[in-house]
Amino acid sequence: MGRLNSIQRRWTMLVIILAIIIGASIYVWMNQMNKEDKSEKKPVESTSYRSSYHFTAPDKWKNDPQKPIFYNGQYHYYYLYNKDYPDGNGTEWRHATSEDLVHWKDEGVAIPKYTNKNGDPWSGSVVVDRNNTAGFGENAFIAVVTQPSEDGGKQEQYLWYSTDEGKTFQSAGDEPVLSNPGIEDFRDPKIIWDDERDKWVMLLAEGSKIGFYESGNLKEWKFTGDFQTEDYGVLECPDLFQMRAPNGTVKWVLGMSANGEAVDKPNNYAYWIGDFNGENFEKEHEEPQWLDYGFDWYGGVTLEDGQADDKLNKRYGLAWMNKWSYADNTPTMEADGFNGTDSIVREITLQEDEQYGYALASQPVADLKQLVKSEKKYNDITLIDESNTLDMKGETYRIEADVSWEDSENIGLRLRESEDKSRHIDVGLAISENYSYVNRAFVENPDEEKKFQESQAPFGGNNKNARLTVLVDKTSVEVFIDGGKVVHTNLVFPLAEDQGISLFSSGGTATFENVKVEELGTNQKK
Repeated sequence: MGRLNSIQRRWTMLVIILAIIIGASIYVWMNQMNKEDKSEKKPVESTSYRSSYHFTAPDKWKNDPQKPIFYNGQYHYYYLYNKDYPDGNGTEWRHATSEDLVHWKDEGVAIPKYTNKNGDPWSGSVVVDRNNTAGFGENAFIAVVTQPSEDGGKQEQYLWYSTDEGKTFQSAGDEPVLSNPGIEDFRDPKIIWDDERDKWVMLLAEGSKIGFYESGNLKEWKFTGDFQTEDYGVLECPDLFQMRAPNGTVKWVLGMSANGEAVDKPNNYAYWIGDFNGENFEKEHEEPQWLDYGFDWYGGVTLEDGQADDKLNKRYGLAWMNKWSYADNTPTMEADGFNGTDSIVREITLQEDEQYGYALASQPVADLKQLVKSEKKYNDITLIDESNTLDMKGETYRIEADVSWEDSENIGLRLRESEDKSRHIDVGLAISENYSYVNRAFVENPDEEKKFQESQAPFGGNNKNARLTVLVDKTSVEVFIDGGKVVHTNLVFPLAEDQGISLFSSGGTATFENVKVEELGTNQKK
């Protein structure tokens, strides 16, 4: 019995020792695996909504662009900026420069707010005074800016000047160069040089009309006429320029930010083709055309091609990608500390048009090609009442396609699509109902009240073919149809992981040809 107990004790001790050895080995192995695991894992990056290739405010808030000017090989761009957003009010003019309208360098605040007796600087216009008409020196930068007056907050026009190539501006005084005549809306001066008549011309947004003024020195202004509108709300940010069509015809264009929602039209850049006689504008058609049919192309401005000898063949344009109905609704403030993104810069041309005689057409600026990282092409994809998901995914890209059809009722693209197909942005042609559209209802977007979910534009489709060019960035979709006579610009907030791309045809057969997807990199300078 004693010998048996001794054997049992030895076996027990052996089992315990083996258990300890095995347990220690497992512990060492697991510890080593954890170390290897940690060394292989990368830090988890938080989601950023800052656009990859669109101009964005460096922080806080931006809204209206001011017309950029070209000087000494650079475009100088000013925009309304609020460093105190969202807790404090008041805008100032921040400055950025670019050589190609794709890459931008922040130059800081050029016109600070609350530095004279009047209110903060609002929108206005900058010109280079090459002949020293204002008396601040040749090539001085002159800005005429709307500010609320010290005595009652009247909207009046004040002059600021810069002698350091637009880096900093000084107030020319607390008195306006153009006083308010006693009306509520009297703002957003746009100044151009009239070569034919050797004078400065100013346009002002005055409620439902645009006022015209002339000056020889940028300091003293005389009223010459006005352009009346109906059904387009309180006008803002007027624009006036000449363009030449490919057939040699030269036309004047009067543009402005307008609200046509009361008559089922867009709320962005309306324009008329016509003639400017030095004092007033005469339109050729009663109804305006629209430079964009989306919800988010507001405060638009156009500018000359600074590097071209002939300034009439092409212009550039850009706008604030937002809408006052939901301007504060964005994930960018929480994720990245800013609220303010611009549209892509466009190349604008004047083209012949069956309905209006002439119309403006837009295409993404050509130098965007600098950002192409990779591309993939697809040919002859025929769909019969079905969809086809491409084997390429993306978050920021350009997609182009030629589409034709015989009997299809609805054709288009589903972009930023989720794996389960429940979330997507639809870009399409509702052929049976004669309109093009961008539908953002299936992804997060700024319109919390669901009033502005699908933008629409007239589309004839008689030729049974169309060309689509679409720019997709982290928070935006811009669609150019048939050479850009129709454009949709809309804000969207898809999930970062939703990157599918599908083609679809509903109610018949459609063929997609020359499909090209270009991955676009960042325009941010490191």
